[in-house]
Amino acid sequence: KTPVHQKDTRNKIVDLHLAGKTESAIGKQLGVKKSTVGTIIRKWKTYKTTDNLPQSGAPRKISPRGVKIFTRILSKNPRTTHRDLVNDLKRAGTKVTKAIISNTLRPQGLKSCSARRVPLLKPVHVPALLRFAREHLDGPEEDWENVIWSDETKKNLFGKNLTHCVWRRKNAELHPKNIIPTVKHGGGNIMLWGCFSAKGPGRLIRVKERINGAMYREILSENLLPSARALKMKRGWVFQYDNDPKHSARTTKEWLRKKHFKVLEWPSQSPDLNPIENIWRELKVCALEEICMEEWAKIPATVCENLVKAYRKRLTSVIANKGYITKY
Repeated sequence: KTPVHQKDTRNKIVDLHLAGKTESAIGKQLGVKKSTVGTIIRKWKTYKTTDNLPQSGAPRKISPRGVKIFTRILSKNPRTTHRDLVNDLKRAGTKVTKAIISNTLRPQGLKSCSARRVPLLKPVHVPALLRFAREHLDGPEEDWENVIWSDETKKNLFGKNLTHCVWRRKNAELHPKNIIPTVKHGGGNIMLWGCFSAKGPGRLIRVKERINGAMYREILSENLLPSARALKMKRGWVFQYDNDPKHSARTTKEWLRKKHFKVLEWPSQSPDLNPIENIWRELKVCALEEICMEEWAKIPATVCENLVKAYRKRLTSVIANKGYITKY
């Protein structure tokens, strides 16, 4: 493609032409081809400007009305595929490609993305999440610094999860229409239990067997108090754990009561309220237990501290989203 000259160069060509210089002389002086000089001068004579003029292109395959229709369709059903839209236009007598569909919808802020997998929220869960957020929103920030957060996670060793694409706008990845609800289940993975506080990461262990109530109590017995001592938690520190059946079993609750552990009452299906989920993201997916332990130990205490300091924002986000899943 012929290079486009800067506007000041084009203006100089016109000025020198008005000063009476020939096209050859102007070209030699400015280092521009004579033919280019002639083209710029003729353009100036015709349009009285040296600006780039709008260029004609192929007519749009999809009319503005068609774009509005597609936007309305995708708003109602974000899981509509490229193929569905191509077939709709084909039945209407217009042949387009998937690329044309994408390029047409991108200026509207719509892009086909993989749907996020988030915990399934039943009607009973949403009010509980809102109630928790509102009850704790005005509490002192120092209280959260005295909490030990805990959870289990699994790191996949192989395989890929099924994905679905959805059409969504920027920052709308967690809208109920754009997500895939999930439940916990096994697979090719390693299971980890860990805890942390505002002072840094606590212990991280690999669980080699299926976790039941008895094993969970054994994990706490061997790792919770040592973690609290290593983190130098203040007297009266609070333990957080979720409502997994093995956690909420009557025998587990009785064991915690006998050990005089203070427990944070926790709503079900609320990983976005637990900052340890952000810590798991810091722990890069790896296939070897030793590497997981090394990565866990490398997590800076400042990361843990900042997550706890921002806990009020987390609660505010839950309230603003009316109890539904948030970006956390």
